[in-house]
Amino acid sequence: MIDLQNKKILLGVSGSIAAYKSPDLVRRLKDRGADVRVVLTASAEKLVSPAVFQAVSGEPVRGDLWDEQAEAAMGHIELAKWADMVLIAPATANVIAQLANGNADSLLSTLCLATESPIVIAPSMNQAMYRNDSTQANINSLGRRNVRFIGPDVGDQACGDVGPGRMTEPAEIIAQLTLSDAAGALRGLKIMVTAGPTREPIDPVRFVSNRSSGKMGFAVARAAADAGAHVTLIAGPVSLPTPPGVERVNVQTALEMYDAAMDSIAGKDIYVGAAAISDYRPESVPSQKIKKHDERFILEMAKSPDLLAAIAALDSAPFTVGFAAETEKLEEHAMLKLNRKKLDMIVANLVGDNSGFDRDDNAALVMWADGRVSLPNMSKVDLSRRLIAVVAERFRTSGRFIAADLRHNPVAY
Repeated sequence: MIDLQNKKILLGVSGSIAAYKSPDLVRRLKDRGADVRVVLTASAEKLVSPAVFQAVSGEPVRGDLWDEQAEAAMGHIELAKWADMVLIAPATANVIAQLANGNADSLLSTLCLATESPIVIAPSMNQAMYRNDSTQANINSLGRRNVRFIGPDVGDQACGDVGPGRMTEPAEIIAQLTLSDAAGALRGLKIMVTAGPTREPIDPVRFVSNRSSGKMGFAVARAAADAGAHVTLIAGPVSLPTPPGVERVNVQTALEMYDAAMDSIAGKDIYVGAAAISDYRPESVPSQKIKKHDERFILEMAKSPDLLAAIAALDSAPFTVGFAAETEKLEEHAMLKLNRKKLDMIVANLVGDNSGFDRDDNAALVMWADGRVSLPNMSKVDLSRRLIAVVAERFRTSGRFIAADLRHNPVAY
């Protein structure tokens, strides 16, 4: 865990309605022992009075780049050097765009350009603005520059829409700030994650699929990126936003996922196979819609290639983590899969009866050849962070860590 005691945190607040939560965030940071100073954008000042932030922080509030008294001593540079961390919560689409493009037309954006300390962003905006290609490109650009994102959450929005874009609650922001990933448990490593279901066409309008929502795999990709990894996410047909800083490849079928993964696996250090890939697919697919004539319809199915086993069997196989979704005999079936496919680790969870699929929470039993850890029921976001911590620890005790370190840091050897 990262101790916030005496940490100097510069909190930037921009003009989202979620700014009303930011004084509570200041209070919680102070309760953890942090020294907090606040910078407001002009829009934020119209939503929450600077006097409120001064009262809860105990420090003068800055907002004007042209504050003559402060800038006489180059105040924006002084603040940038003072901060151990810059946290922007909430961060609007406009502020994210400014930072992505290196603009310096406000005190907050100037500070972010001038600081050499970590920058953490908690986005807040309408769901359509968040999904917009421009916003996603800006988020991904910042992610590649090691700017860390917390959230956004999915849910009801002030405008009446429902979707991704809600600022993560202050308590959760604090929890994520204290996670021990700032040291970069996976810093510099290359990880591939497969997520979501596949769809196997029966004819041009019908398909065979499963109930996987992709939420767990996407959360794993996000947690890996937060831990410093370069993440490639190969996603089946889901309507989830791409996690910040993650490179995404979209596929539909099991064969497409197999081809995309095998094309991308070279040079990867870790592979997490969280996708629910169809075990079987229709053997032949007519070019026209099948008409309803007979009382019975018999569908001949062919076995899909086993992506997880294929990757684990590579001569230069990455540290390979499989998933086992079971309806019974969880431990027994998961261990059989671990051994049969020669995996480094397996994540087992029960599905069915309102568990596993289509939910935002889950529990898991993580097993490897000579050990295990049980992760209790929690949100899939938190579960993924715990899982990535376990993966990082096991990876660094494996022989593959030395090989990966040699690839990325040859001078050290």
